[in-house]
Order: sequence, then structure tokens, then C-alpha cells
Amino acid sequence: MNNIRSTLAAVWRIASPYFKSEDKWAGRGLLAAVIAIELSSVVMDVLINQWRNRFYTSLQNKDWDTFKREMLVFCTIAAASVALGVYQLYLNQWLQIRWRNWMTGKYLRDWVHNANHYRMQLADDATDNPDQRITDDVKLFVGQTLALGLGLLNAVVSLASFVVILWGLSELLPLILFGIDFSIPGYLVWGAIIYAIFGTMLTQWIGSPLVNLDFNQQRLEADFRFNLVRVRENSEQIALLKGEGAERGRLLDRFGRVVANWYGIMSRTKRITAFTQSYAQASVVFPFALAGPAYFVSKTVQLGALIQIAEAFGKVQDSLSFFVTAYRTLAEWRATVARLDGFENSITKAEKLAADPASIGTKPATGGEIALPQLLVKLPNGTPLVAAEHFSFRPGERTLVTGPSGAGKSTLFRAVAGIWPFGSGTVEIPANARLMMLPQRPYLPIGPLHDAVVYPGETATFDAERLREVLTAVGLPQLAARLAEEAHWNRMLSLGEQQRLGIARALLHAPQFLFLDEATASLDEPSEAALYKLIAEKLPDTTVVSIGHRSTLEAFHQRNVALVKDGDHFSLHDKVKVATS
Repeated sequence: MNNIRSTLAAVWRIASPYFKSEDKWAGRGLLAAVIAIELSSVVMDVLINQWRNRFYTSLQNKDWDTFKREMLVFCTIAAASVALGVYQLYLNQWLQIRWRNWMTGKYLRDWVHNANHYRMQLADDATDNPDQRITDDVKLFVGQTLALGLGLLNAVVSLASFVVILWGLSELLPLILFGIDFSIPGYLVWGAIIYAIFGTMLTQWIGSPLVNLDFNQQRLEADFRFNLVRVRENSEQIALLKGEGAERGRLLDRFGRVVANWYGIMSRTKRITAFTQSYAQASVVFPFALAGPAYFVSKTVQLGALIQIAEAFGKVQDSLSFFVTAYRTLAEWRATVARLDGFENSITKAEKLAADPASIGTKPATGGEIALPQLLVKLPNGTPLVAAEHFSFRPGERTLVTGPSGAGKSTLFRAVAGIWPFGSGTVEIPANARLMMLPQRPYLPIGPLHDAVVYPGETATFDAERLREVLTAVGLPQLAARLAEEAHWNRMLSLGEQQRLGIARALLHAPQFLFLDEATASLDEPSEAALYKLIAEKLPDTTVVSIGHRSTLEAFHQRNVALVKDGDHFSLHDKVKVATS
């Protein structure tokens, strides 16, 4: 029961925001229309049930006039049912795509907002494969929630409608067992209820493991797909290392987990299908077994009434057995809800982590420098890494940060950028300051080269002529004519060319503070020197902070800061100043 309550609470948290959003009136209108059509379909079922009584009675009595009239009535009901079915499908699909569109936009905003996507990887292991959450799970949630919700509504309304019919018909054909007449008011209704309860209990007992199996199947499928993508993205390195055999083994191992879990689903599905199919077949004859003896004894009840009883019993039994017939879908739906709920909770945790007063925070600086008054950067497990006291990156100054590998230089940059929350203290940054971080491997989005270079700016921000000038300046004149070409540039270009594009991006955006995390390490020393001179020439007012290991970089910086081991962490210490290049 607690699991059901928690699932329903999660469904409400996930679903309700759409119907309160800016698209709420369209969503509510479509939902109301779909519900109205679903209720109308129940009315059609009731009319058909009553029609069967009249139609089969006319056949038994060989009443030609009634037969002709009922054929016309059937055509009218059938036409109305077809029209309702068509528009129910159309409006249902319309609601699904609008709902899915809104949820996808919301999840994308929340996921990529303020580096949540990055902190989620650091702080939470429940957010595996966010791409699956935003694509497959949102689609499944919307479709299955509507299908199950409308199915449940249909079951409830059908139950209320046909119980009345079945109760009245029970009086026409009393229960006769072994030749004894039992007077049990509404015995057909009680028979349907007992039959449904029996089926529901057995279905839950047989099928309950399917929820976890379906949850694991989606996770394992997504893991396998993710590793296939990683092989594609890193195909060059794998080919150079002759790692095809190792990768094939790793992929087959992950796919083996998919297969093993699928066998578990197969085994459990076989059992649940065997029972539900047997249950459905038995439900066809069960009402005849109850009412049949009375029909043959009674001389007043027509065949049409018996047919109507059988169909009404079937409707009542179907309504009460909704859980049985929809069990597999319910299992998949609960797994989908659990994954989306976990995704939302992970986003919330990432947001709280950034806002936690005990973590690293940012605030506006009083001067024009980036100040670290008392900062302690830690690893996610709480281990101290880098400490800085009364330290600042002064405006217009070029600073080189050095230290042993693993000392935390890149992590310090992440803390300054505001994406590393682990630790304590504050980073003071001038209000509205423009910061740019260039890592060793710059990110180049798939698409036109123009878009890749100006990223994260808008395409129209810089014209093609300006881009051609910058590309030529950083030593990539051969790319100046390819601005409109679409490609996967991180795979097309060497790492050195990608780093040149990173410098071109910095020249275009002209940030106040430029942080270079070994952003020229793949270039030869003369090329690196040329780019640093270009930065000094084109961005004279920019504060440049570099991480590097080459001693030749000292000539292009006014200040040299080293990370020195200080107890259980590293601390920032000024070394000697060198002459400006």
C-alpha cells in the first residue's frame, strides 16, 4: 500500500505542473475532451448492450420488422462509435505531444540550468542515462499515464453503469445450483466481484517481480546504448590502441546483462500471460454457467436477455479486473515513474548542493578582481584538496598556475567558475563579469563550423568576415572557407586544431577573465608562443590565468603561482615574478 501511495504521489508531482503551466488551458481542454469522449464510449457500450437484448430476441421470435429496425439502430450506434474512436485517438495524440513537448522543455531547462548536469554526475549515482529519462521515459510516462488513467475511468464508469443492469437482470434468472433455487439478490454482480478479486490477487502474486525487472531492463538497455555511443565517440583512440577486441568483450558483457534480465522478464511474463489468458477465456463462459440453468428452467426469459446478461457480466468483470488486464502496462508505468521521480530528485539535490551555505559560494566583488578570501576546495568525499587565503586574480594581470599533477589546479578553476560546490568559502567575482574557461579539449557542437566557433554565442552575433579574420590569426586559414560546413568537429580536427579554435573563440568573445586550463598543451612551443602573443595583442585588458607545465609559459605571464603541499592539501603560493613578454 505504501508503494502505491508513493507511486501516486510521484505521478502527481510529475504530471500536475503541466496542467498549471502556460499551456494549461490547451492541456486542460484536450484532457476534458478526451475524458468526455471516453464517457461517451461507455454510453455507446450501454446502448449496444440493450440493443443485443432486442436484436437476439427478434431473431428468436423471427420478428422481421424488429430485426430491420434494430439493424438501422446498430448502424447509427456503430457510426457514432467510430466517430468517437477516431477523435479520441486524434485528441489523445494531440494532448500527448503537447504534454511531452512541455515536459521535455522543462527537464532540459532544469537539467542544463546552472551546471546541474555536471553536479548531478558528481553528487548522485541515481541519474544514469539522463538522455533516456528525457526521451524514452517522458514519452512512456505521458502515453501510459493517459492510457491507464482513461482505462481506469472507463472501468469505474462501466462498473457503475453495468452493475445496475446486471443487478436487475439477476432478478430475471435466479441462481439454480444442483436443481436448487437460491434467492440471492444481485448474485451475478457478486459472482463478478468474487471472480475479479480472485484474479487480481493471483495476478499480483504472480506478476509483482515484473516491476523491478522492467526497471532494470530500461536501465541496462540505456547503459548498453551509452557504451555503444562511447565507442563511436572514441573510435580513433580505440583503433590506435587496437582495442576492438577489448571493446567487443565489454559491449558483449553489458549486452549479456540485458539478455539475462530479459530472460527473467520472459519467464515471469509467461506465467502472468498463462494466467490472464486462462482467466479471460474462463470469463466468457462463467456468466453462462451461472445463469444458464435458470434460462433452461424458466420459460419467460428470451435469448436476448441471456446474451445481455453475458455481456453485462463481462463488462462488470472487465471493470473489476482492470488491474489484471493492465498489469504488465502498470508494471512498466511504475518503473517509468520511478525513473522520472529519481531524475527530478537528482536535479533537486544538485540545485540544493549549489545553494548549500556550507558549500563553495559566489558573491559580487567590491573591486575589479576575482578574490578568494578564504577558500577550501574539497573532493566529493570530503578530502581537502586546495586552499587559498587572501588570494586574488588581479585585473589585467596574466597569471601562470603550476603544480604537480593531481594537485587540484583544474578543480580550482571549476570552483572559480561556480560549478564545483564541494568545499567551503566564497569566490568573489565582479558583478556582470564575463568569464571564459578553455579546457584542454574544447567542446565543439555538431553543426556548421560558424556555430562551433561562436559557441556559446548566437550565430548572428559575429559575421563570417570577422570569423575568417580570427581563424587566419590563430593559424587556421584552411578553415576560413568552411564556415557553412556541418560536421562533428571534435572528430574531424586534431586536438591542436581544436585548441586553436578555442583561442579563436576567446578572441571573438573578448572576456574580462580568461582561464586557460592547458588550453595550448597540444601545440608545439613556437605555435603556443604565437598564440599567447596574439592574446596579449588582441585582448590587452583581459585578465589571463593559465594552467601549464612548460617552463616556456613563464615568459608570457607577469605572475607565477604554484600549488605547494601544505599538510593534507595544497596551497597557493606566489613564486618569483618574471618580466612581461
